Amino acid sequence: MKTLLNHLNWRYATKRMNGEKVPQDKLDYILEAIRLSASSVGLQPYTVLVIENEEVRKEIQKVAYNQPQIVEGSHVIVFAAWEKITEEQIDAYMQHTAAVRNVPLESLEGFRNSILGSVKSRTDEQNFEWAARQTYIALGTGLIAAAEQGVDATPMEGFDPKGLDEVLQLKEKGLRSVSMMTIGYRNKAEDFLATARKVRRSKEELFITIK
Repeated sequence: MKTLLNHLNWRYATKRMNGEKVPQDKLDYILEAIRLSASSVGLQPYTVLVIENEEVRKEIQKVAYNQPQIVEGSHVIVFAAWEKITEEQIDAYMQHTAAVRNVPLESLEGFRNSILGSVKSRTDEQNFEWAARQTYIALGTGLIAAAEQGVDATPMEGFDPKGLDEVLQLKEKGLRSVSMMTIGYRNKAEDFLATARKVRRSKEELFITIK
């Protein structure tokens, strides 16, 4: 049986894909892992767009330095952070929490005020930057889930955010793009990294243990 470490050794940032579609059950698994990903205070201040449409992916490619895996892959998953974090969004989160946990809304007042106080202590841009960092946690979870399913994935920051926002009409949704993940299957004949050994710093170099 393959372990998580086996899957992580297998995965790499795939540069060329073969056009094969990722089955719906595997896509659903990856998306559910993203949904369950860790998030500060559980707020998940972002939206995840799942793009299969070929024409839209061609438009995305134009604002992403023509990277081939965007159109060669199966889906492009875009992580877009909330441009602003509002009191209404926090209240909606509290109402959802109360419903899921079957607790009185009033019992969450301290939690609500703590989140709201933190948000109000920062500027809109600082809150966006905080939300943007949250997307990377979800992105990382998605990469691991894809590897577990034997699906190749490429994390991407190499795109023009404003251009991508225009393609996906994110401003109208109160969102700003932060990162992307293309999923599909590697083209071993075209991707020189497909057979290359994984390069990572040694544990002696990477870790400092303080006892």
